Amino acid sequence: MMNDAQITQEILNEAINELETINDWLRFSASQFSEAGLFFGHGTDNAWDEAVSLILPALFLPMDMPRDVISSKLVTSEKQKLAQLLEARINQRTPVPYLTNQAWFAKLPFYVDERVLIPRSPFAELIHNRFSTWLEDDKPVSRILDMCTGSACIAIALAKEFTNSQVDAVDISYEALEVADFNIHEHLVSDRVFPIQSDVFSGVPGQKYDLIIANPPYVDAEDMADLPDEFHHEPELGLASGDDGLDVTRTILAQAADHLTDHGLLFVEVGNSMVHMEAIYPNLPFTWLEFENGGIGVFVLSKEDLVKHI
Repeated sequence: MMNDAQITQEILNEAINELETINDWLRFSASQFSEAGLFFGHGTDNAWDEAVSLILPALFLPMDMPRDVISSKLVTSEKQKLAQLLEARINQRTPVPYLTNQAWFAKLPFYVDERVLIPRSPFAELIHNRFSTWLEDDKPVSRILDMCTGSACIAIALAKEFTNSQVDAVDISYEALEVADFNIHEHLVSDRVFPIQSDVFSGVPGQKYDLIIANPPYVDAEDMADLPDEFHHEPELGLASGDDGLDVTRTILAQAADHLTDHGLLFVEVGNSMVHMEAIYPNLPFTWLEFENGGIGVFVLSKEDLVKHI
């Protein structure tokens, strides 16, 4: 249970005056995070890793830096900067990736801010495994659609893995697409990844894809009301999707067959809202995927499945 503890300016001033090394600030931050009862779920699951993911990027240091560097002393301006970040993380409950403007997905770094969700999808594992046994070797993947792209992390990871493919990265939010476009250029894939404003399929009329990856908003009304404070920094447009969390998913399922090639596959993440899916679509032959690295609520359907049952 979160206790909503705050960190006072007096404690922060004490830290600035008395803490000296990077290691001092890592230890202090982890202790303060634990005492404050923060929610960890945007890249870490414990106070120490949260401290590392905040302090090192804030000092422009790599996460895999030599261990002896953490004994380095900090100058006052660096300590003041860290104190400001701690205040925002604890008192405002701002997630670390929004404070550092960096998140990792599929072992790749991405720029993020409050215009987009923080990457955390199990699709990273599927992309790394090239969708395991689902894709047939004799049927190459040439066109991919990343639905609800946000930061474009999934689209870019797909382009890096499927190097001969074109990826359309669609989102309803113009603000999200600005972030997506920045990341696409940073990762040097602008010749194959194309950000497109689209309300589900409206922006890609007549287009067909070998692979559609959809990570739509899927938080139901009950869960939205119970989300930890950290999630309220994320755009609600990327989280909420009606009473049962499936408003956007219904549209995807209704229209996806028209945008798949004959051998095309649809992968959709619905998270906890998977509990509603089989009640709504009792005849659809969902295959729910299992992940070695954690994650639930991802299903796959073929075009044939959709044509036959939708």
